Amino acid sequence: MTDKLFHHHNKEADNSPPDYEREEKEHKHHEHLGEVGAVGAGAFALDEKHREKKDPEHAHKHQLEEEVAAAGAVGAGGYGFHEHHEKKNDKKEEEEAGGKKHHHLF
Repeated sequence: MTDKLFHHHNKEADNSPPDYEREEKEHKHHEHLGEVGAVGAGAFALDEKHREKKDPEHAHKHQLEEEVAAAGAVGAGGYGFHEHHEKKNDKKEEEEAGGKKHHHLF
């Protein structure tokens, strides 16, 4: 039953070679999602900071929401950074598997 719920493949049971291009594309997509999440949460945090100044009666609530949004922005940025490095690692693995070599002139 769980086979139908989750659409990922079991890599241990699958003996086919990894599709580096697809993995790189997925990591790039996830990297962009992390960037968008960081921007969105950062904008929300700035909005809450503004509301904290404009609405002194509920300043504590706005301050807490600002801090939570800022933490979310840091987390989303970290996720984007992680996916960026995963993408780089996949590219490196693809080059090693394909036999490509870097030719440095200097």
